[in-house]
Amino acid sequence: MQREWSAVDAFFTERLVPPDNGLAAVLTANAAAGLPPHDVSPLQGRFLEILVRLLRARRVLEIGTLGGYSTVCMARGLPDDGRIVTLEADPRHAAVARANFDRAGVAGRVDLREGPALDTLAGLGRTAGPFDLVFIDADKPSNPAYLAAALALTRPGSVILADNVVRDGAVADPADADPRVRGVRRFTELVAAEPRLVATALQTVGAKGWDGFALALVVDPGA
Repeated sequence: MQREWSAVDAFFTERLVPPDNGLAAVLTANAAAGLPPHDVSPLQGRFLEILVRLLRARRVLEIGTLGGYSTVCMARGLPDDGRIVTLEADPRHAAVARANFDRAGVAGRVDLREGPALDTLAGLGRTAGPFDLVFIDADKPSNPAYLAAALALTRPGSVILADNVVRDGAVADPADADPRVRGVRRFTELVAAEPRLVATALQTVGAKGWDGFALALVVDPGA
């Protein structure tokens, strides 16, 4: 099935996401630096950009920068006065990402904060929030803690998006002991129990395999 999934991805990418030298350069730099190939696909990157535009977001928070591919996509959807704060724990990844932001021409819209995300998040609301969109794409065992932080940094009307929640279907297996799977399962349980969230999850297949994302709208439970 992977061959067919990749072929369909290629079909839509060729027609809907024109060749982009800026994003291609990001992927080339990431590979040259030996970063893991965990970037979102071109179609997923365009989805992130469109989501930013649909929300008319001015403040975006990304938890997990890697080499900055998804950051560039979201930064392109921001208005001129928009800002994306992106958090990266690995200094080497952060250095590659900074160079990529300069190369892609979005450095002026990106605030990359280096260090463990939970440490950075603890003081973020005093300087940068509330955020219109929070994109969670970091270490999955910490997803429950990232959700708590996202709720503290958003307002009704904000959106919280978590990537890689399907885990090749493992999320549906309560006996799976993988900490990443357990983190996603606990995250999902917390979302389901949270009266401030209206949420859904969508499975995806394509060049990145079988996975998916969870999408939650922050609401006023008393409204």
